[in-house]
Amino acid sequence: MTYPVSRSLRRVLAILLAAVVLLCTIACGQGGENPEDGGHVDYAASISLDQQSETMKQEVTVHAFVDGDTTHFNVPESVMPGGVLKARYLAVNTPESTGKVEEWGKTAANFTRSKLENAASILIESDNGKWNADSTGGRYLVWVWYKPAEADEYRNLNIELLQEGLAIASNSANNRYGETCMAAINQAKAESLHVHSDEKDPNFPYGEAVELTLKELRCNVTAYDNTRVAFEGVVTKNNSNTVYVEEYDPESGLYYGMTVYYGYALNGTGLQILSVGNRVRIVGTVQYYETGGSYQVSGLEYSPMRPTDPGNIQQLGEGFSPAYVLTEPQTFAEGKVTVTVGEENKTFAYAELALYTSVEMKDLRVVDVYTTTNEESSSRGAMTLTCDVGGTTVTVRTIVLYDENGELVTADAFLGETLTVRGLVDRFDGEYQIKVFSVKDITIQ
Repeated sequence: MTYPVSRSLRRVLAILLAAVVLLCTIACGQGGENPEDGGHVDYAASISLDQQSETMKQEVTVHAFVDGDTTHFNVPESVMPGGVLKARYLAVNTPESTGKVEEWGKTAANFTRSKLENAASILIESDNGKWNADSTGGRYLVWVWYKPAEADEYRNLNIELLQEGLAIASNSANNRYGETCMAAINQAKAESLHVHSDEKDPNFPYGEAVELTLKELRCNVTAYDNTRVAFEGVVTKNNSNTVYVEEYDPESGLYYGMTVYYGYALNGTGLQILSVGNRVRIVGTVQYYETGGSYQVSGLEYSPMRPTDPGNIQQLGEGFSPAYVLTEPQTFAEGKVTVTVGEENKTFAYAELALYTSVEMKDLRVVDVYTTTNEESSSRGAMTLTCDVGGTTVTVRTIVLYDENGELVTADAFLGETLTVRGLVDRFDGEYQIKVFSVKDITIQ
């Protein structure tokens, strides 16, 4: 049996229904939910930066972008000696892009860069009342907040990486924003975003080679013996069917290099790709070179029918120059450097890490010159200059040099002189030296 509803009662019910809808709309808006986006919650905007909390806070600018979850920020000396804080983002672990390069690693790094490089303001926050170092001791765990525009509220970039599916959890629940972090992770999983999906990463080359950086290769080179690898860098020199490739690493502030032997397997476009000044992607096999006593990469391929094949070498850019890092002789001969590789600190001889990179060195006084005289050698006329700088010995090795008139340059041109040289770090008979390829790269002071 049904009962008629009076007009006045219908009016009351309509008012109550409208009130409920309004309340839901307000509540959803406060939580960052967008009804037009299927209920997706913007968790990066759902929490606010509490300027009155006990945490440490500092407005910063970017010193260097490293990867998706590591950025170096400019800070006052009172915050960090040297004025740079190496920040590791709390609660997130983005795929790798500075060691072994993983799927979504470069995508995550590009995402972080895109948010910060145009931000109106960036602020870092500790998780408690002090700046806390990570397991390496050289990076500090922080929350990163940014304003897209001056009139906007701060957004939490750590949580934004989680909600975009560009990071996996890293002790995400055990921090001051843990509940929001876990909600962002669960939403990204439910929506099958990026690392939580079966989708292919458009920025990752799916080939047989191990994708890595030159830093990773140089710091762990024996682990990659006889392994096919792929890395990026700038071609700095081409000599004797070999190119030198170097790449800057913003986290350590160092250049890393490798020699790449292409032999006689390439021609046409393949050789053009390896032109000096080009930024390239190298794909080849790591092998120990007995004569030089060091490692090189060889076995390069290029098929013009498949220019984007991940097994091909590729040109990524042009117009680059060697870094020619100004290096102190004592640092070169005796210096040590500690770098963070993954979550581990490793110490190397400075010259070992600088191998195959371009350097400049000044005040080298030539005290002895050895000239190759073997008539059957292609190096006949090449010189080894023994140089002294305040008691430190540096060896400079030249190829056969000719002056602007085409005349052979001999020992008399350099013996007893003080030089500035530009060359590439090389290794011969177990010793590190600077190899010079042109007389223009030697200046008599």
